[in-house]
Amino acid sequence: MDKLLLQSSYDYTLPSELIATAPVFPRNHARLLVYNRTSGTLTHARFDSLFSFLPSECNILLNNTKVIKARLFGTKQSGGKIELLLNSPLPNGAYRVYVRGKVTSGTQLFFQNGLEACVEELCEDGTRIVRFTCKEMPVSLPTLYGILEEIGHIPLPPYIKREDNQEDNHNYQSVFASVQGAVAAPTASLHFTQEMLKTLQKRHKNATLTLHVGAGTFKPVEVLDIRDHVMHEEQFHIPQEAKTLIDTPTPLLAVGTTVTRTVEYYARTKKLHGACDLFLHPHNPPVRVTHLLTNFHLPKSTLLMLVASFVGLEKTLELYKEAVKEGYRFFSYGDAMLIL
Repeated sequence: MDKLLLQSSYDYTLPSELIATAPVFPRNHARLLVYNRTSGTLTHARFDSLFSFLPSECNILLNNTKVIKARLFGTKQSGGKIELLLNSPLPNGAYRVYVRGKVTSGTQLFFQNGLEACVEELCEDGTRIVRFTCKEMPVSLPTLYGILEEIGHIPLPPYIKREDNQEDNHNYQSVFASVQGAVAAPTASLHFTQEMLKTLQKRHKNATLTLHVGAGTFKPVEVLDIRDHVMHEEQFHIPQEAKTLIDTPTPLLAVGTTVTRTVEYYARTKKLHGACDLFLHPHNPPVRVTHLLTNFHLPKSTLLMLVASFVGLEKTLELYKEAVKEGYRFFSYGDAMLIL
């Protein structure tokens, strides 16, 4: 089989001490590995020097999704403890979630502030369908998000082996986050400060779109042939301002893999909202995004395969090997990479 289609080809060795468990401060002092595909040059820099590398003619798109406090701790009627992680709302008012703890259809779950959930369905992919009530009344999405703000916890990624703290409420959120709905942060965005955002807005045409990052972003590819991987769906919306920038021939920087997938989904379908399930890899490369700003991703993940769709498998592994050698910090709270 073609090496580019083998899941095992997207593996690399990462020392555990390079997994970042907290961000650097200030956030724009993270390191930045810059790879220029035209010249073949690789540069080690700091994130606050980002604009010195970007071409003057370059539109920029950002993801304005806001992470909700999607992690809840509660009990079953029996008294047994459970942990619930929200994933995505469903059109019928129910919610797709993950539950740690044994539940069956009909199990009632109890949380603080009078919030309850009834398990309606156990799905084959490991998720559960639940319906929330509060004091026996149905709970709308805005109301649920308000309750979560009071009793929920920031859903740190599974590879950060610690409990969330007060600092994470700020650190695990971009400075331009405004539309509630994500259960994981679009991590390339985390490096921007308000000052850098103002500079970006002065120098480049820019706009925001929304893709609510789901828990499926952490799901590894477990099939031999990556084309057999069932890609998770995430809700997105592209406003007119962002559509206008996408529709021009001007080079486009996507801040993060979430923006990349949203733009590329639109480029293929012309849909401005809905559920994005696009899987980018070397056999399905980008057709519109020309530059990518991203963090360093998990081995055998769809995100690593997305990076390879820009620069190829061999170059991706070469860049990651260099990042490991140079002690870059990996994953959500880690350092960044710019592909030109």
